[in-house]
Amino acid sequence: MVGAIVITIVATAGMTSTTYVQFIKGAMLVVFSLVVTVAVLYRGLSTQPDQGGRVPFYEYRTLGAIEAKGRLYTEDKAYKVAGSQAVKGETYVKLEKGGVETWWLRSDKDGKVYLKETQYEAKKADGSSIVNGLPASKDNILRQNGGLESIKGKSGPEADTGPVGPFEFLSILGDPETGINTWKIVKLSDGEDKVTVYAPSVKPGNKMMRPGLKFKVEGTPLQKLDFLSLMLALFLGTAALPHILIRYYTVPSPACARKSTIVAIAAIGFFYVLTMYMGLGAVVNAVLNPVTDNMSAPLLARSFGTFLFAIISAVAFATVLGTVSGLIIAASGAVAHDLMDRYLQLGYNEKQKVRAGKIAAFVVGIIAIILGIIFQGMNVSFLVGLAFAVAASANLPSIVMILFWKKTTARGIAASIVTGMVAAIGIIMFSPSMYDKFGLDPATAPFPLDNPGIVSIPLSFIVLVVVSLFTQKKEQAAV
Repeated sequence: MVGAIVITIVATAGMTSTTYVQFIKGAMLVVFSLVVTVAVLYRGLSTQPDQGGRVPFYEYRTLGAIEAKGRLYTEDKAYKVAGSQAVKGETYVKLEKGGVETWWLRSDKDGKVYLKETQYEAKKADGSSIVNGLPASKDNILRQNGGLESIKGKSGPEADTGPVGPFEFLSILGDPETGINTWKIVKLSDGEDKVTVYAPSVKPGNKMMRPGLKFKVEGTPLQKLDFLSLMLALFLGTAALPHILIRYYTVPSPACARKSTIVAIAAIGFFYVLTMYMGLGAVVNAVLNPVTDNMSAPLLARSFGTFLFAIISAVAFATVLGTVSGLIIAASGAVAHDLMDRYLQLGYNEKQKVRAGKIAAFVVGIIAIILGIIFQGMNVSFLVGLAFAVAASANLPSIVMILFWKKTTARGIAASIVTGMVAAIGIIMFSPSMYDKFGLDPATAPFPLDNPGIVSIPLSFIVLVVVSLFTQKKEQAAV
């Protein structure tokens, strides 16, 4: 639906409409993100978050167990051990109670055996799904997870903080005695069933608040390299996003361009600070389940009431609308002006160029819709990193070199753009994450990194330099 609306707007109204959409959605995004952030701080922190009384707090159970003669028995006789599996040094035990099967994480401490409740989703051979032992339905989905296990070493009602300030909020969460509930994902096979277990995991606040949980800055050399590759893409890709670059055509003078850039940087920087509070607010208020991490802001807003949820959802829709419309405008303009008029030299008049741009908008929009369906369910932040990597690989070398290297040629730019785009997309498609997405073994992926920037960006620069040097005389002769 979003794709169809965007295509219609771009094809019928063009740059003016998308510029207004960007302006309106940007203002709404900052204002209502600030509202949600203030609400998070006013609610404060609790070890038993109930979203203002809207959702009962669920406390994961721990059972005692006894191991005798190689067999495991639970102290609660209502549960029967139905099996167990060892995965990556941990043991997951399947228990059965009243015909309902559940998975529990085993831990051994001080000579005793404990089983910690998890939640799971099983895909059966017939295509049906089981969630926590019962058929999946609108009423039976994965439980919301998160919240705080302890606040500066305290738990229970006495640990509740009440309203906190922005710095106090971060200080409490960063305390090593604050325990933050997260989950770890483990995949295993149970007969013909493919089971995904989401096991609760408590992280100390000081570890949760530093980089490295998702992108392993302290991991293996490959993980560190992958993190570096992501950072390169995010830093360099920002300057090369096409829907940002075309906005400079909407200002009347260089002075206005500089002023709008300063205002945009300030607004974006402030918004990024707010996203930190909203993300942490979603975690500590337990508004997410393991498969809804793409919806943290709307779900956090919903915990404060339907009205705020509706507003944030509308703002999110407008944000998608503005960004995608800008991308389609950039793509259709490139096809009509750069490809058809300049490169192919088809001799179109202005009316024909406009028609070609509108047709290109429809084609690009349809391709975007198809790609959106293919990559449905993937983490949005991960996909954003890949988009930045493609932008940095395809566009940045041309922008930088044409400004600072006089020997840059048109053929060098064309070769650089094609090389950067093909290299980035090719590496992405053969990365471990894509192999996992399409059911292949990630360990067999030809390229060991998920983020292509560290290879594709330098490669694009090198190709531009080499091709420009080899085509110097040809272009001078043509002139």
